[in-house]
This record gives sequence, structure tokens and C-alpha cells, in this order.
Amino acid sequence: MARYRKLSKTSSQRKALMRNQVTALLYNGKIVTTEARAKVFRPVVEKLIALAVREKDNFEEVTVKAKVARKDANGKRVKEEKEINGKKVKVTVYDEVEKTIKKDKPSKLHARRQMLEILYDVTEVPAQAAGKKRNTKKVDLCAKLFDEYGQKYQSRNGGYTRIVRIGERKGDAAMMVLLELV
Repeated sequence: MARYRKLSKTSSQRKALMRNQVTALLYNGKIVTTEARAKVFRPVVEKLIALAVREKDNFEEVTVKAKVARKDANGKRVKEEKEINGKKVKVTVYDEVEKTIKKDKPSKLHARRQMLEILYDVTEVPAQAAGKKRNTKKVDLCAKLFDEYGQKYQSRNGGYTRIVRIGERKGDAAMMVLLELV
């Protein structure tokens, strides 16, 4: 007897499908899929959320000095002319600023890397710029898991997802379900 469902796919196709569905579920909060697929992806999502709940507060805040380019009123970098080896060159002006950053402890870093092994990168595109690269931004799903889902499910011991049956698909009568985060 098999330990897992093969879903009539090769291992690489199955892995890509799993990564895609898990990423979509964590980004959107719910997906519509077949019952067999939902039963395969559910434990993966549960493990990722459990990892996020366990490691959510495992960081330290560190103050560091950073060089930041000085900007004018329009948001462009300020440049000044300097003479280097007899040539006039425009050089960007930098200011030194102290910033407070969150530094992951080793176990949280390991958890983040385990999540990145499964999750795909998500790029958010605004509705008015559909099909264009301008104004797109990358969504950090690991940060969303730690900050949003880790806080939301901290008092819950498992059972982070729910499978709701919708009905049969018209073409092949496969049972369709709604897999959602509770």
C-alpha cells in the first residue's frame, strides 16, 4: 500500500503542484480543488503553520548603522561634484543612519529556510497595472506566516485548515472541495 497519493503525476509534477497549491492557499486564504488533492496538501499547510506558530517570537532586535543615500524633494539621489585624479566626477551623498532590525535566531532561520523550500515567490500586481511590471511588489509569505498566521493561531493546537465539500465537477464528476484556513 502506498504511503501517499500519487495523483496520477510524476514526482516532479506532484511537487510543483503541491508547492503551487500550498502557496496559493497561504496567500489567498482559500482554494477550490479536488478532494484527493486537498487531502494531500492539507498536512503540508498544517506543518508550515505549526512551524510559524512555534518560531514566531524567536528573534532579537539589533541596532545597526547603515549608509542611506540622501534624497531631494522629488525622491532622487543628491549628487555633488568631487575632483578625483584631476577629473570632476559626480558622487552620491550618503548619510549614516541607525536602524533597528529583527535578527532571526538559528532555529527561526532554519524554519524560514524550510518554508522557502516549499513556497513559491508571490508577486502582487495592482489591478490598474495588469500585465505590466510597473508597481508590482513581492510578497514575503514567510513573514506573513510568522507575523499574521503565527499570531492568529498561537492559542490553537493544530487543525488550522478546513475542507468543505462543494459538489461534483461537471466534466468528470470529481468531488470538488473548498480548502480554507480556519
